[in-house]
Amino acid sequence: MFIEMKVTGLVMDPHNNTPILILKDIHNDTTLPIWIGLLEATSIATELERIHFPRPMTHDLIKNCFDHLNVKVEKIEVCDLRNNTYYALIYIRNQDGVSSIDARPSDAIAIALRTRAPIYVNDEVITKFQKSDESTRPVFDRENKEKWAEILDQLNPEDFSKYKM
Repeated sequence: MFIEMKVTGLVMDPHNNTPILILKDIHNDTTLPIWIGLLEATSIATELERIHFPRPMTHDLIKNCFDHLNVKVEKIEVCDLRNNTYYALIYIRNQDGVSSIDARPSDAIAIALRTRAPIYVNDEVITKFQKSDESTRPVFDRENKEKWAEILDQLNPEDFSKYKM
Protein backbone atom coordinates (compact mmCIF):
# COMPACT_ATOMS: atom_id res chain seq x y z
CA MET A 1 0.00 0.00 0.00
CA PHE A 2 1.21 3.50 -0.80
CA ILE A 3 0.90 6.41 1.63
CA GLU A 4 0.69 10.00 0.41
CA MET A 5 3.37 12.17 1.96
CA LYS A 6 4.61 15.73 1.72
CA VAL A 7 7.99 17.37 2.07
CA THR A 8 8.20 18.95 5.50
CA GLY A 9 11.78 20.09 5.43
CA LEU A 10 15.48 19.53 5.02
CA VAL A 11 17.96 18.97 7.84
CA MET A 12 21.65 18.18 8.01
CA ASP A 13 22.90 14.85 9.34
CA PRO A 14 25.17 15.90 12.22
CA HIS A 15 27.43 12.86 11.74
CA ASN A 16 28.47 13.49 8.14
CA ASN A 17 26.91 16.85 7.12
CA THR A 18 24.72 15.19 4.51
CA PRO A 19 21.32 16.75 3.72
CA ILE A 20 18.29 14.74 4.78
CA LEU A 21 14.91 15.25 3.13
CA ILE A 22 12.00 14.74 5.53
CA LEU A 23 8.72 13.33 4.23
CA LYS A 24 5.62 13.26 6.44
CA ASP A 25 2.39 11.31 6.05
CA ILE A 26 -0.38 13.81 5.25
CA HIS A 27 -2.77 11.96 7.59
CA ASN A 28 -0.61 11.33 10.68
CA ASP A 29 2.81 11.90 12.23
CA THR A 30 4.72 9.18 10.36
CA THR A 31 7.91 10.61 8.89
CA LEU A 32 10.55 9.22 6.59
CA PRO A 33 14.06 10.71 6.26
CA ILE A 34 15.91 10.26 2.98
CA TRP A 35 19.61 11.13 2.74
CA ILE A 36 20.24 13.10 -0.46
CA GLY A 37 23.00 15.00 -2.23
CA LEU A 38 23.70 18.68 -1.70
CA LEU A 39 22.75 19.66 -5.26
CA GLU A 40 19.40 17.85 -5.02
CA ALA A 41 18.79 19.38 -1.59
CA THR A 42 19.47 22.82 -3.04
CA SER A 43 17.06 22.13 -5.89
CA ILE A 44 14.35 21.03 -3.46
CA ALA A 45 15.01 23.93 -1.09
CA THR A 46 14.87 26.54 -3.85
CA GLU A 47 11.53 25.18 -5.02
CA LEU A 48 10.15 25.09 -1.48
CA GLU A 49 11.28 28.70 -1.00
CA ARG A 50 10.03 29.72 -4.48
CA ILE A 51 13.48 30.95 -5.51
CA HIS A 52 13.75 31.28 -9.29
CA PHE A 53 16.94 31.54 -11.29
CA PRO A 54 17.50 33.50 -14.50
CA ARG A 55 18.19 30.24 -16.38
CA PRO A 56 16.56 26.84 -15.79
CA MET A 57 18.34 24.48 -13.44
CA THR A 58 18.24 20.72 -14.19
CA HIS A 59 14.90 19.89 -12.56
CA ASP A 60 13.34 23.01 -14.07
CA LEU A 61 14.64 21.91 -17.47
CA ILE A 62 13.05 18.48 -17.03
CA LYS A 63 9.74 20.11 -16.12
CA ASN A 64 10.01 22.40 -19.16
CA CYS A 65 10.67 19.37 -21.40
CA PHE A 66 7.64 17.57 -19.97
CA ASP A 67 5.50 20.66 -20.54
CA HIS A 68 6.79 21.09 -24.10
CA LEU A 69 6.10 17.42 -24.89
CA ASN A 70 2.66 17.60 -23.27
CA VAL A 71 3.62 15.05 -20.62
CA LYS A 72 1.99 15.19 -17.19
CA VAL A 73 3.68 13.89 -14.05
CA GLU A 74 0.89 11.86 -12.43
CA LYS A 75 2.72 11.00 -9.22
CA ILE A 76 6.00 9.82 -7.81
CA GLU A 77 6.50 6.78 -5.62
CA VAL A 78 9.33 6.01 -3.24
CA CYS A 79 8.96 2.30 -3.85
CA ASP A 80 11.84 0.48 -2.19
CA LEU A 81 14.68 0.62 0.33
CA ARG A 82 17.57 -1.80 -0.24
CA ASN A 83 21.02 -1.67 1.37
CA ASN A 84 20.34 1.83 2.72
CA THR A 85 19.44 3.06 -0.78
CA TYR A 86 15.99 4.39 -1.61
CA TYR A 87 14.38 3.83 -5.01
CA ALA A 88 11.65 5.83 -6.72
CA LEU A 89 9.52 5.91 -9.82
CA ILE A 90 8.14 8.91 -11.68
CA TYR A 91 4.80 8.16 -13.34
CA ILE A 92 4.20 10.20 -16.47
CA ARG A 93 1.17 10.41 -18.72
CA ASN A 94 1.20 11.25 -22.41
CA GLN A 95 -1.18 10.55 -25.29
CA ASP A 96 -0.19 6.85 -25.20
CA GLY A 97 -0.98 6.33 -21.50
CA VAL A 98 0.97 6.12 -18.24
CA SER A 99 4.50 4.83 -17.91
CA SER A 100 7.10 4.90 -15.15
CA ILE A 101 10.68 6.15 -15.08
CA ASP A 102 13.26 4.90 -12.57
CA ALA A 103 14.72 7.78 -10.55
CA ARG A 104 16.51 8.68 -7.38
CA PRO A 105 13.95 9.84 -4.80
CA SER A 106 15.60 13.25 -4.53
CA ASP A 107 15.25 13.86 -8.27
CA ALA A 108 11.72 12.48 -8.35
CA ILE A 109 10.68 14.70 -5.44
CA ALA A 110 12.34 17.79 -6.95
CA ILE A 111 10.30 17.17 -10.12
CA ALA A 112 7.11 16.40 -8.14
CA LEU A 113 7.41 19.73 -6.32
CA ARG A 114 7.78 21.61 -9.60
CA THR A 115 4.86 19.82 -11.26
CA ARG A 116 2.64 19.75 -8.16
CA ALA A 117 2.44 15.94 -8.43
CA PRO A 118 1.59 13.89 -5.34
CA ILE A 119 4.35 12.01 -3.53
CA TYR A 120 3.69 8.46 -2.33
CA VAL A 121 5.79 6.09 -0.24
CA ASN A 122 5.34 2.34 -0.13
CA ASP A 123 4.46 1.39 3.46
CA GLU A 124 7.07 -1.41 3.22
CA VAL A 125 9.75 1.29 2.82
CA ILE A 126 8.65 2.86 6.10
CA THR A 127 8.67 -0.54 7.80
CA LYS A 128 12.17 -1.29 6.48
CA PHE A 129 13.42 2.08 7.70
CA GLN A 130 11.87 1.59 11.15
CA LYS A 131 13.60 -1.80 11.44
CA SER A 132 16.97 -0.39 10.34
CA ASP A 133 19.89 0.20 12.68
CA GLU A 134 19.09 3.14 14.96
CA SER A 135 22.72 4.29 15.03
CA THR A 136 22.43 5.37 11.38
CA ARG A 137 19.25 7.36 11.87
CA PRO A 138 19.41 11.16 11.80
CA VAL A 139 19.18 13.39 14.80
CA PHE A 140 16.69 16.19 14.23
CA ASP A 141 17.46 19.28 16.20
CA ARG A 142 17.22 23.04 15.98
CA GLU A 143 20.86 23.42 14.92
CA ASN A 144 20.29 21.37 11.73
CA LYS A 145 17.25 23.41 10.82
CA GLU A 146 19.21 26.63 11.37
CA LYS A 147 22.07 25.39 9.11
CA TRP A 148 19.63 25.03 6.20
CA ALA A 149 18.08 28.42 6.91
CA GLU A 150 21.57 29.93 6.79
CA ILE A 151 22.41 28.18 3.49
CA LEU A 152 19.16 29.42 1.92
CA ASP A 153 19.64 32.97 3.24
CA GLN A 154 23.05 33.14 1.55
CA LEU A 155 21.77 31.78 -1.77
CA ASN A 156 21.61 34.40 -4.49
CA PRO A 157 19.93 33.44 -7.79
CA GLU A 158 22.15 35.84 -9.77
CA ASP A 159 25.27 33.95 -8.64
CA PHE A 160 24.21 30.94 -10.68
CA SER A 161 23.98 32.87 -13.92
CA LYS A 162 27.51 34.29 -13.78
CA TYR A 163 29.23 30.92 -14.20
CA LYS A 164 29.50 30.41 -17.93
CA MET A 165 30.04 26.99 -19.50
